[in-house]
Amino acid sequence: MTRKGSQVQVLYGPLKKSLVRGSALRPFSAKHRHKRPLSATQPATRKWDPVAGYRGNGEGSVYQRSSDGLWLGVQSVGRGSNGRSIRKTVTGKTRAEAVRKLKKLQREFDDGLPAPDMKMTVAQLLTLWHDDVLRHQVAPSAALSYWTVAKYHIVPTLGSRKLVNLTSADIDRLLSAKLDSGLSVSTVRRIRSVLGQAIDQGIRWGSVNRNVVRLTRPPKEQRREGRTLTYEQARRLLKELEGHRHEALYSLMLSTGLRRGEALGLQWRDFDGAGRVISVRRQLKREGGSLVTADTKTARSRRSVNLPRGLVQLLVEHRNRQEEERDVMDELWTDTGFIFTTNFGTPIDPRNLNREFATIRQRVGLEHWHPHELRHSAASLLLASGVKFQVVSEVLGHASIRMTADVYGHILAPDREAAADAMDQAFWNGA
Repeated sequence: MTRKGSQVQVLYGPLKKSLVRGSALRPFSAKHRHKRPLSATQPATRKWDPVAGYRGNGEGSVYQRSSDGLWLGVQSVGRGSNGRSIRKTVTGKTRAEAVRKLKKLQREFDDGLPAPDMKMTVAQLLTLWHDDVLRHQVAPSAALSYWTVAKYHIVPTLGSRKLVNLTSADIDRLLSAKLDSGLSVSTVRRIRSVLGQAIDQGIRWGSVNRNVVRLTRPPKEQRREGRTLTYEQARRLLKELEGHRHEALYSLMLSTGLRRGEALGLQWRDFDGAGRVISVRRQLKREGGSLVTADTKTARSRRSVNLPRGLVQLLVEHRNRQEEERDVMDELWTDTGFIFTTNFGTPIDPRNLNREFATIRQRVGLEHWHPHELRHSAASLLLASGVKFQVVSEVLGHASIRMTADVYGHILAPDREAAADAMDQAFWNGA
């Protein structure tokens, strides 16, 4: 660049010491320094530094703000729909930091990446993700669960942080603090998952260009084996249930491993007594203040399950008793088509089933057992009886055989011992 009225070329960027010391090539003398014109991106509050203020190629406009001493960088990242230039601003405690951020911004723009939203906070992202995306993609109860995690575990700590400034170290500190506070590993893993999914949506929107949560590791979870009834305990439970109004319900859960919601969601059209088959097509659950039917937990959960002959007989007797109740209740009866109902024909609230089972297991002498542990017991007893692993997985409706192996693999220890004995016999003659 050549200044008007002079043949001296002005050099931008850091000047060599030999040029600064007494050289005629010094770009500005002290008396002319105040006359340097400011560019359109340089506000009047700019604090001019004769050396640090010069810009290098690709640095955009870099200047120091006099109010707080922060270095600001401004870079054009294209033009908007109105044709006007879109400018993004970055800040840094040092000039080098501001320049580094500007260059990164320029590289992302050159690579075709959208310019991140420098003002969006973590709390704003979580709110937009929940309101505009999440609540339309998952069940209301699931959306509420996600929002509860965000509201009580993420926003209080990281909500005010700018999304573009969030680091993997911030995530690790959050997870560590939650573990130290006494939260379970599964809850902390869920906190990480919720934040990671929200930032994934932010990437799709172009609000941020990377997900720092993916750079962290979830806390290691120690899988706990579900409690299972022994054959003796199971027989004692069935003996206690004889003649009970919901004998068929608990017997079904214990012998087939149906989930609580799957069993309560069964309707008579799903039952084929002649074929000894029951079809699992839906689940019953509470959402807000209402009982609703919904799709099964996974695609593999939609399945047909063969029933023991004794259980078929219990279901037939249950249907006959239900018809008698309907005749007695007359107009007070609501015909909903569900197999297991209240005294008025309406579906059973899962919470009420929990309370009823608590009374039953106390009479049997069991500790604090949950109806879901009948499912674990079914799987364990089936495997212990020699039923093939793949068959058990299909009966339970697991998403994959691997999931069954992770939960119930320990039960197959006798089979693994038998395999070793077989090889011992084959190669070493049982020595």
